[in-house]
Amino acid sequence: MTPIPVPLTQFVVKVHSRCDLACDHCYVYEHADTSWRGRPRAVGDRVLAKAAERVGEHAAAHRLPSVRVVLHGGEPLLAGPERIRRAAEGFRAALPPGCALDLRIHTNGVLLDTAFCDLFDELDIRVGVSLDGDRAANDRHRRYADGRSSHPQVLRAVALLRRPGYRHLYAGLLCTVDVENDPVAVYRALAELDPPAVDFLLPHATWEQPPKRPSTHGPTPYADWLLTVHDLWEADGRPFAVRTFDSVHRTRHGLSSLTESLGLEPSSLVVLETDGSFEQADSLKTAYDGAPATGMDVFAHSLDEVALHPGMAARQTGLAGLSATCRACPVVRSCGGGLYAHRYRDGGFDHPSVYCGDLMTLINGIADRSGEPVRPAAVAAVSPAAAVSPASAVEPAAAAAVPVQGGEPVVPAGLTGAQLDELARGHGGADTVRALNRAQLALGRAMLAAVRSTAGLARSAAWELLAELDTAAPAAVDAVLAHPYARAWAARRLGGDPAAGLAPLAGLAAVAAVRAGRGDAVAVPLRDGVLHLPTLGRIDLGAGVREAVVTGERKGFTVRADDGALVRPGDGDPRWQPVRRVALAGGWTLALEDVDPQRDSHQWPVADRLGEPELAAWSWALREAAELLDRDLPEYAHGLRAGLTTVTPLRPGPPGRDVSAAARQAYGAVGIARPATAPTLALLLAHEFQHVKLGAVLDQADLYDPADTSLYDAPWRPDPRPLEGLLQGTYAHLAVTAYWGTRVRAHDGLPGGSADHARAQFALWRRYTADAVERLAGSGSLTALGLRFAEGMRETADPWLAVPLPKSAEDAAERARRDRLPAAAG
Repeated sequence: MTPIPVPLTQFVVKVHSRCDLACDHCYVYEHADTSWRGRPRAVGDRVLAKAAERVGEHAAAHRLPSVRVVLHGGEPLLAGPERIRRAAEGFRAALPPGCALDLRIHTNGVLLDTAFCDLFDELDIRVGVSLDGDRAANDRHRRYADGRSSHPQVLRAVALLRRPGYRHLYAGLLCTVDVENDPVAVYRALAELDPPAVDFLLPHATWEQPPKRPSTHGPTPYADWLLTVHDLWEADGRPFAVRTFDSVHRTRHGLSSLTESLGLEPSSLVVLETDGSFEQADSLKTAYDGAPATGMDVFAHSLDEVALHPGMAARQTGLAGLSATCRACPVVRSCGGGLYAHRYRDGGFDHPSVYCGDLMTLINGIADRSGEPVRPAAVAAVSPAAAVSPASAVEPAAAAAVPVQGGEPVVPAGLTGAQLDELARGHGGADTVRALNRAQLALGRAMLAAVRSTAGLARSAAWELLAELDTAAPAAVDAVLAHPYARAWAARRLGGDPAAGLAPLAGLAAVAAVRAGRGDAVAVPLRDGVLHLPTLGRIDLGAGVREAVVTGERKGFTVRADDGALVRPGDGDPRWQPVRRVALAGGWTLALEDVDPQRDSHQWPVADRLGEPELAAWSWALREAAELLDRDLPEYAHGLRAGLTTVTPLRPGPPGRDVSAAARQAYGAVGIARPATAPTLALLLAHEFQHVKLGAVLDQADLYDPADTSLYDAPWRPDPRPLEGLLQGTYAHLAVTAYWGTRVRAHDGLPGGSADHARAQFALWRRYTADAVERLAGSGSLTALGLRFAEGMRETADPWLAVPLPKSAEDAAERARRDRLPAAAG
């Protein structure tokens, strides 16, 4: 069977097809689709059993670390407790070992009582409740068929979920926006209910049935309404998660969206109706009668077959699947064209969202309020006016004499004092790492400008196109310049590497044009007949081909070789080797970079192109490692998710040695030879990303005096190290020690070799790390900022020394220290 592009991980299961309310904005009963009329009221046991089987086999086939099942309707509580129990137990039992179930139910709340809450507590079902705000707002649409208000019953339901015994079940609130409701009153009413999260949803509409826009409001009433709520939310210190706002912030910094209505992430959701039929997203019911239908059902079709349905595939093509208007839009990376259903017009979806103006105003409004720096015209780093010297581009922190051991530490630009202290302790949450991302992108741009100024590229067509695109489609330029190995090439070029030619500049321009969705034709010189397109892939056009012209099309691009051959890489040409990406839980995607010629920036030889079995092994291991990091090392995982974009497979090391490396000039990437186990991979990811973070800090600030040429004893190595080497190793081993601490807790009270090994490793690394911190602090060569960093590392390391361990573990650690073994991090 044809491989599927994206496994399905979210399953909306309709356990009842009718509702006890008559909300006049409901997409199920009040919009174009009428299929609900012919469906059974409640899902049958046979359908549930087969659905669980299908989800289980799909999870096993694709080695999914988790799936989400949402029990839905209609009103799912009408299905009754026993049917809900059978559904929950069936799905949980069908999943393979190692696949977690995130089970939820979404209800209007009017039937929720203690009996249901006890059931949900027993079955670990989290509960989301629909509520449009205060009573006046909620009563505008959410009423019983006889006109009675449902507001008191919903408040009673939420009050139940807020009780201490049920609070863990409370998933959040869903609010449909009505611009005639007072946004302040709506926000305050929802905030008073202390929700963990609130989803503010635009009412479903299309160009055929547009949303209401009262004449008393401005041209973008939905954006204005949401921005008012956003301002209140920010003023209150973001008291709960709001996926719409969080997604705008994330996508503006190159991260994934948290909702299908924004961003370019592929959809992984399918709906199961009460009759066993598979459908696309429910929101399509607003487009036309039968719009969500796939013609497939749970008895005759696997979920892989469903994933290959053209309608499903259309929501998985990212930028290439958008209209030309959207692809040329400066906010497309955040907007993503809006919700797929909202694009419907004249029988198709190849249009901007009916909320296009509102989405642009909302995204730009949030960016303005966040104080994000205004992008200079054509960007300093891609501007002909950029005055950046090669020296300052490569070594920004080594410009002048460095004051040592005294003075007030100056926090690097772009970081707050709190973020600096967070990094000093070895951690760094998502916002902190995003600040590093922005600084590193700016540095990469500066280095590219330096390449231009030293290589005589004043009239380069590739350069001029990049400058033009940076004004017209800045997100596309950011995407290619943030690629770790774009900067690695610039560093080699500035360092005088004779092998670092100028062809990669044309490749960067070509990819930026393709990502911008434009039809620019870009000539790219080839090396040995191979066309390299950073972030996209490579294709071997033959040894005699010296140049190829890359031309963006509405969906994808073409390549015309100088021998006249025309290739469409997206059409299954076996010569095309795309960059493969692994989708991890929580929206994190990692590129497995095995084609970029600049990837040999690490200290170990890179692996060749991965075959399918090895690719599958990497994908499984990365998913398992990400799950372990999220569970056991969240203080490191949040930063990893925000900053690590690329894993470059390395060749295996000698037997018994795990190989991994970071590269100072390849921010966002780590090189790893796939280890034998996923936990070891998690350790290596955390370890190497420590080097990535510290390198980013050192690019902005001096932590030590570079004039100090002394060598220092590093406890974990037999050879002395320069001061930066000791600093880098100490910082990386904070994560190593933290990892072994989690292994000790996991084996608490257990005998055996694994438990003994974990305790001995923790004993060894906590002493190594604590000793190294003191050696750094006593060097006399740290700046005031470096001393602040050392104090942060000490705060993390000192509590480890108080953890009691068996004498056997301490003895094993002491033997290793005494013998000065070059202990491996893994």
